[in-house]
Amino acid sequence: MGLFVQKYGGTSVGTTDRIKAVADKVIGFKKQGHDVVVVVSAMSGETNRLIALAKDMQEKPDPREMDVLVSTGEQVTIALLCMTLKDKGYDAKSYTGGQVKILTDSAHTKARIQNIDVENMRSDLSEGRIVVVAGFQGVDEHGNITTLGRGGSDTTGVALAAALKADECQIYTDVDGVYTTDPRVVESARRLEKITFEEMLEMASLGSKVLQIRSVEFAGKYNVPLRVLSTFSDGPGTLITLDEEYANMEQPVVSGIAFNRDEAKVSILGVPDAPGVASKILSAIGDANIEIDVIVQNVAADNNNDLTFTVHRNDVEKAASILEDISEELGARKVVTDDKIAKVSIVGVGMRSHAGVASRMFSALANENINIQMITTSEIKISVIIDEKYLELAVRALHSAFELDQAAE
Repeated sequence: MGLFVQKYGGTSVGTTDRIKAVADKVIGFKKQGHDVVVVVSAMSGETNRLIALAKDMQEKPDPREMDVLVSTGEQVTIALLCMTLKDKGYDAKSYTGGQVKILTDSAHTKARIQNIDVENMRSDLSEGRIVVVAGFQGVDEHGNITTLGRGGSDTTGVALAAALKADECQIYTDVDGVYTTDPRVVESARRLEKITFEEMLEMASLGSKVLQIRSVEFAGKYNVPLRVLSTFSDGPGTLITLDEEYANMEQPVVSGIAFNRDEAKVSILGVPDAPGVASKILSAIGDANIEIDVIVQNVAADNNNDLTFTVHRNDVEKAASILEDISEELGARKVVTDDKIAKVSIVGVGMRSHAGVASRMFSALANENINIQMITTSEIKISVIIDEKYLELAVRALHSAFELDQAAE
């Protein structure tokens, strides 16, 4: 029989009744003869409640103490789940991240895993116990509690699966898999049976909220088979795997469409066309810890440039303020912003071997009179910036153009 690591998110364990339902799912696997390690998040809303308490005490909470505080949410869940399993007649043992010894660096609130000691867990599994681990947390070399950042329980699950060499890491959530796009926007969106790590990484980075990006990176690096399933309904979910595992199969040109409403556009107009100007502008933005996404530079006839880039919508005012200072220094004409934009992306490993994908995308948008403001590409994705009011129309048009509502032959 196999070894499965199962991760249950906050909505899956949001009430005591839901925790009991999770226990029944875990017991179902145990009855089949499998070994099970369960990773859980805090009950839904609990982490936000704890953060609010911290901000009542300190305007900018101390990062070390914040980790001590927010890590308690998962501790509640592991204890309640183990109590439930024991009440149902199954031996279970809970572990905090520190008790497992999930060793991380010392970057409080955004720590990265360095090593995991699996000896105690293996001993428990060999004695027939169900192991329940608090997600999202670890401990540094000095014994300080650390957390992995929001969504870090996914990363805990994948990391434990890699360390234990589990047969599969199963991420249980409130959706029953990865879809070709958001079903709330396109009713005919289809659940994918399989998707590659590479495609899932692009989908996650481009706005799909199904999985945390770091967990997908971790799974790809250590080749951990990853499956997204629903806590609330039965089904096969979506398997995220290496593309080599089904490279001989005919791949669809495009696997899915991702979108992001949280972008804003910043432009500095009329800057000198000279070496080092773009570096000066973008370095100032980077120094302010503002992440830049799409960049476009246009050279005008008067030997001046217009430089445009996108940032998270929450950072647009800060970015504009920085550019206003630089604008005066460089003699630029003006700085303009637009927070009514959105990014739409097509993703698919099949794009590597198919010509004409971009023209098909642009034609579908043109047919709906949707203007493209900016474009960025990679081997397996094309992203465009458009007016936000056309976002859902664009997603539906592209979903239809690439026939994503039809299952692969």
